[in-house]
Amino acid sequence: MTYLNYSSDVLKEKDGYWTAKEIQQQPMSWRCALASLVEKKAAIDDFLNPILAIPNLRIIFTGAGTSAFVGESIAPAISAKLGKRAEAIATTDLVSNPHDYFQSDVPTLLVSFARSGNSPESVASVDYADASIKECYQLAITCNAEGELFKRCTGKNKLALLMPPETNDISFAMTSSFSSMMLSALYLFYPVADFKEQFQKSIVATESLISTHHQAIKNIACKIFERVIYLGSGIFKGLAREGALKLLELTDGVAVSSFDSPLGFRHGPKAIVNDKTLVMLFISNHPLTRKYDIELLNELKADSEVGEIAVVNAQVGDDLSASDCLVLQGMETVDDVFLLFPYIVCAQIYGFEHALAIGNTPDNPSSSGTINRVVQGVNIHAL
Repeated sequence: MTYLNYSSDVLKEKDGYWTAKEIQQQPMSWRCALASLVEKKAAIDDFLNPILAIPNLRIIFTGAGTSAFVGESIAPAISAKLGKRAEAIATTDLVSNPHDYFQSDVPTLLVSFARSGNSPESVASVDYADASIKECYQLAITCNAEGELFKRCTGKNKLALLMPPETNDISFAMTSSFSSMMLSALYLFYPVADFKEQFQKSIVATESLISTHHQAIKNIACKIFERVIYLGSGIFKGLAREGALKLLELTDGVAVSSFDSPLGFRHGPKAIVNDKTLVMLFISNHPLTRKYDIELLNELKADSEVGEIAVVNAQVGDDLSASDCLVLQGMETVDDVFLLFPYIVCAQIYGFEHALAIGNTPDNPSSSGTINRVVQGVNIHAL
């Protein structure tokens, strides 16, 4: 078997087998996750519909690390689509400062994302919410049936949804777990009549990205940059944050990365740019947002200071030619939320290939062993 154009033997030698496999398997895992959700739709609707009908409902998307960035990547679009208060707050904030975030008298649906469901904050946020909010509902979207989060979210006012088993990533970095949980939340909370048709375009574009654009991404990843900046507007800012984390994790911090929005980047953070900087820019399909994204791209080009700009985009035309960017075919008219999937796979492949380029081991990237697959050493204190 080959994954990301490497044989299994080569990947095992480089200690990157599971990361490569889990990146490449994502389109297949998305199909499985979507089929499972469709099969469970009646039970899901029975749970969610009465909750979503509550007039002053507050929805909190939560998780730790990558799981938190699932919520950051989808909350703005879901809030706009549902016309409800939906926000992303990490478990690492909810647990340390529940008094700042939970509102006792506001009906709340806490949607928890977790790969293993065993991180201390994942479990504590569920318990703290139950103790802090008078009318609290819990939905867990997780990849591990044996995890504490999955076990906690059964019973009255609670529902646990399990992702396909292969999404419980064996590698250190979360890849297929992130995207599959994101898909599930969008299916539940982003009501568009042609969801399946638009998402099918995400699957096809991602498969094409892996097979067609992999070498172009690898060519960039083999160049050594001191700094890598991920930029995206709106929902793509959360995705940019996840891209930056993937690079930090897979390179064991050797590649220094950060994230921002294109507009926010101008307000000081652009000082980080020099000739040893790579900027990866996720371009929106929305006509207004796209104007701001392109303006920042043109400004970076005019400055002539950045080492390289990697532009990921779904539309070509007068504002952006095919020669200027990596173009995702067939995605020209989809809602931005459906671009999240091929965009993050692009960032995952870059992080994987750059880790190999600098001689790091993607499956077990922490040379010191001080960073673990499931966070350790957190003591949970009583409210």
